[in-house]
Amino acid sequence: MIRRNKFVQTLMYDWVAKICALVLALLLYLFGTYSNLDTRIVNIPVEVKLPTSLEAVSTLPSTVQIHIRGDDDVIYLIDPSDIKATVDFSYVRDSGIASSLVTLDYNQEVFMNGGIHLDAVPDSFRVMFAEPAKEAQ
Repeated sequence: MIRRNKFVQTLMYDWVAKICALVLALLLYLFGTYSNLDTRIVNIPVEVKLPTSLEAVSTLPSTVQIHIRGDDDVIYLIDPSDIKATVDFSYVRDSGIASSLVTLDYNQEVFMNGGIHLDAVPDSFRVMFAEPAKEAQ
């Protein structure tokens, strides 16, 4: 009969209970970590960059909703004026409907170190553009 190492023998003894305890500990850790995550919703003005050769026919966005996710002790300390939103339609050359993503400008290093995530809602806007109307003489 082969004699096992005492460490291996201790490890293998009642291994089902040990794995169950490990899984339970992991679940408790994850619950504790994510239970104090919260979402704060703020509205900020959005800067719209328009093409020079076309004019917007449809309504332009004036604000965008920002979802700030992170630790509930930290997200309420954030000043929404530190976040800038931009929608750039300056690339549009032809009349019709164009879509552009909302770009958020903020100090990413500070937000990432604090475990804070930002999302714009909606994350893109659609605007209809047309040739400018010619003035009658």
